[in-house]
Amino acid sequence: MTKINAGGDVEQVEKLKESVAAIKQEIAKVIIGQDKIIHDLMISIFSKGHCLLVGVPGLAKTLLIKTLAEVLDLDFSRIQFTPDLMPGDITGTEIIEEDPISRKRFFRFIKGPVFANIILADEINRTPPKTQSALLEAMQEYRVTAAGQVYTIEEPFFVLATQNPIEQEGTYPLPEAQLDRFMFNLWLDYPSFEEEIKIIKSTTSSYKAVLNKIISAEDIIRIQELVRRVPVSDNVIEYAVKFVGYTRPAGNAPDDIKSLINWGAGPRASQYLILAAKTRAILDGRFTPDIEDVRESLLPVLRHRIIPNFNAEAEGINSPEIIGRIRKIH
Repeated sequence: MTKINAGGDVEQVEKLKESVAAIKQEIAKVIIGQDKIIHDLMISIFSKGHCLLVGVPGLAKTLLIKTLAEVLDLDFSRIQFTPDLMPGDITGTEIIEEDPISRKRFFRFIKGPVFANIILADEINRTPPKTQSALLEAMQEYRVTAAGQVYTIEEPFFVLATQNPIEQEGTYPLPEAQLDRFMFNLWLDYPSFEEEIKIIKSTTSSYKAVLNKIISAEDIIRIQELVRRVPVSDNVIEYAVKFVGYTRPAGNAPDDIKSLINWGAGPRASQYLILAAKTRAILDGRFTPDIEDVRESLLPVLRHRIIPNFNAEAEGINSPEIIGRIRKIH
């Protein structure tokens, strides 16, 4: 088992806790509330995962990600997905150029917006599957292939894709295999009354926040490597694997739960649960996760990986409800 280094790693964990507090303080200059969403986004970034964010328009999703990128000193790129968006509009395209001396013509690759550290894929379900897959391939492989040439995407690389839960006409829902590439599925809720009062006051005045850069891209890569070195006890891993097994129709869950599930989560869910637990622990200044760290990430990791069957839909039971029922028995 990999162990935390008694010297440098321990110091890095302690420093990380201070950095996370500073990051949240900077983001709070612009974003009011959404503390849990911000914390989960940082867990996803430090775990080297991607996020699918679902929320109605006007909840500052774009502003949140742009602010986070600025505080983390990362390159930010926003892609507005539309029905006529082409794969080349995301990955880049080749253009013909002419050498001014030899007059010879040659192709030059112009990198697309995917070549950034943080990508906001706005309304990803509004573009056809061919274009969706261009981004999802980059998410998985960290590279883009054009005309037989491979171009590597510089790390850290984090994709946040948004979806509008209201309008479904003219959309192209992501297939389950593509949904599985997202570590978290986060649902953005409306602000509270007090938070909305603060939002209105800050956004309708001349106040303009000055953001400080807290950590760099190199720091994030070091943190991602640190997460892999965090030790996890066998009972925590067994808890995660057993819970994921309960989401499968052929699993060991009681019949009343299995009767609601058409398809369950795969091994990638167990991996993400453990990575999220490890990251959650070190962000809190602890050197190893416990079962409660796994339980905190059950909903965002499993929400988009459980497909209720017709019986569940007829009773109005969705995947979060199924997760809640499993939690009561495990």
